[in-house]
Amino acid sequence: MTPLQNMWFAFFGIFLMFASAMLSLLSHKLSGFWRFLVLSVSFIFLVTAGLIVLIIVIRGPLAD
Repeated sequence: MTPLQNMWFAFFGIFLMFASAMLSLLSHKLSGFWRFLVLSVSFIFLVTAGLIVLIIVIRGPLAD
């Protein structure tokens, strides 16, 4: 993976974290099944973003 691809991968992880936070805020206005569904998607986004960040950090800086 090139450094540029690594950057876009990291940006995607940041976007997933932001989307997770926004979905969590949205879930407070919902109730019942829809709240569960939105919070579940939010949790999946958060876990995926965490794995992406973990991969980026473990790989470290990329030399070209």
